[in-house]
Amino acid sequence: MQTVRGGIEHRTRTRTRVLRRTAVERIEAYMRLHAGDTIPLPELCRIVGLSERSLRNAFYAVRGAGPKRCLLDGRLRDARRALCSAVPGQTTVTSVAIDNGFFDFGRFARAYRELFGEPPSATLRGALSNRPPGSAAMTSENANVCRA
Repeated sequence: MQTVRGGIEHRTRTRTRVLRRTAVERIEAYMRLHAGDTIPLPELCRIVGLSERSLRNAFYAVRGAGPKRCLLDGRLRDARRALCSAVPGQTTVTSVAIDNGFFDFGRFARAYRELFGEPPSATLRGALSNRPPGSAAMTSENANVCRA
């Protein structure tokens, strides 16, 4: 009897892991399609049919951080890519922030610095002066919280 019960528990845990990963991947795909849009957490829950608590648990299990943190980190990484591939005379920190759904520029700059160890303006300056992308020091304090 013990082995049957253990087998059922193992299948249930495996199925839960698969369902969590699927939910996280669906949310991430949806966010990529709607890059630059700020989508409230309840809307994301509705899309995958999970409660906020279940969605949070899924993100922690799959990515090691909550959905808001992971989605914020993704938007910040997109902003960094845009700044690193800047077009002289066209790309500005403000335009990149807005394109990635950031409208409070002070919060954007603070979050960017926390994640990448330099302000977005330094990334842009470096890109325009042909500095190798990502040359900012990555430390445990600014390493990406969210596992990709």
